[in-house]
Amino acid sequence: MSMSPRFGLLRDPDFGRLSAATALGQLGDRIIFLALPLVAIVALKADEFQVGVLTATTTAGSLLVGLPAGAWVDRMRKRSVMISTDLARAVALSTIPVAWWSDVLTIWWLYAVALAHGVLTVFFDVAYVSYLPHLVGRGNLVEGNSKLSAIRSVTSIGGPGMAGPLIGWLGAPATLLVSSAGMAMSGLLATGIRKREQKPQRSDHPRLLRDIKEGLAFVLKHPALRAIILGDAMFNLFLIMYQTMLLVFLKREMDLDSFGIGLILSGMGCGALLGALTATRVSKRVGQGPVIWLAPLVTCPPTVLMPMAHPGWSVYVAALGLASLSLGGVIRFVAQSSFQQTLTPDRLLGRTSATARFVSWGGIPLGGFLGGVSGSAFGARTTLWIGAVGMTSSILPYVLSPLRSMRESPGEEDPGPVRRGSRG
Repeated sequence: MSMSPRFGLLRDPDFGRLSAATALGQLGDRIIFLALPLVAIVALKADEFQVGVLTATTTAGSLLVGLPAGAWVDRMRKRSVMISTDLARAVALSTIPVAWWSDVLTIWWLYAVALAHGVLTVFFDVAYVSYLPHLVGRGNLVEGNSKLSAIRSVTSIGGPGMAGPLIGWLGAPATLLVSSAGMAMSGLLATGIRKREQKPQRSDHPRLLRDIKEGLAFVLKHPALRAIILGDAMFNLFLIMYQTMLLVFLKREMDLDSFGIGLILSGMGCGALLGALTATRVSKRVGQGPVIWLAPLVTCPPTVLMPMAHPGWSVYVAALGLASLSLGGVIRFVAQSSFQQTLTPDRLLGRTSATARFVSWGGIPLGGFLGGVSGSAFGARTTLWIGAVGMTSSILPYVLSPLRSMRESPGEEDPGPVRRGSRG
């Protein structure tokens, strides 16, 4: 795929459709990020531990189906998986306002919807990441990831900014209908992508465990990929601890309303947008490997500003630390996603993505649970301190690996398929 350097991939109609679908889906997702916990906190009067359990169930899908999802997605057309999971997530979310209006909504209902949404999101994300190399070509992956990250960042600004007033006007349960509509429209837009994938070749003797084992072996035996997923696992565990108590802290200790919380979360989106706009340039200047560990080293420490804040102007100053976190997170994500996609052969893209997600996201449910436990035992402020220190320490696997000085991906490496006679 050869594109004009000025507009690049944006001139491609199929990439434009994927971008539009991404914008709508991410807008819905950003509204969920604020609205779903506030349904528990405000509408159902959930305590810190219940909010932590809700976060854990939202992300438990990575542990439940993370590994088999990659093997299954590698056997299917990725575009079809994206469409079906978007539509299914829209239906699941719509049950919350219906249950609220019917006066039957409980915390257990929220747990069930959060779990179903999380499982479907695993399949969507694995297919999404695996589909991009097919759509744009491996030579355009850094540009493609950067542009899609910019779209996600814009929705990170607009989503919370829209969600705050909507929640104040409609209430948190009804606001989830907007999220449901965004997911549905994302799926419908993806049906318009014309470029079709070849039907994946089916093995004469398909074995789920063998396929999972092949994906695990490829990721865990490569020192750079291994460092990426271990660093991600550490970062995500402490990030979710931090985020689990962030809304509780802002609502109950800073006494902010939904509009104020949305404003602060929109500030995070501003940092993410700046990261997306500069990610390609920074990766080329610093190198893909070094930028993966330099980004969190520079941008995670300012997150300590939030637990140092008090009601009033200082909490908005502390939001700069959250913007810094998002800036570094997007730069790191673009670099390591492009690195991983370039290194992985087509036939293993789904399994590699799922394996990386399983390991690096495996600590997220634990982070939500520990965040709830820590918040109940020590308070939200102390939990934010723990999360900030932990996120900064996540650079250790990166700096102890070849990524420390690897300026670019060495290119696709295919160890060859597992022999038919091997056991999974």
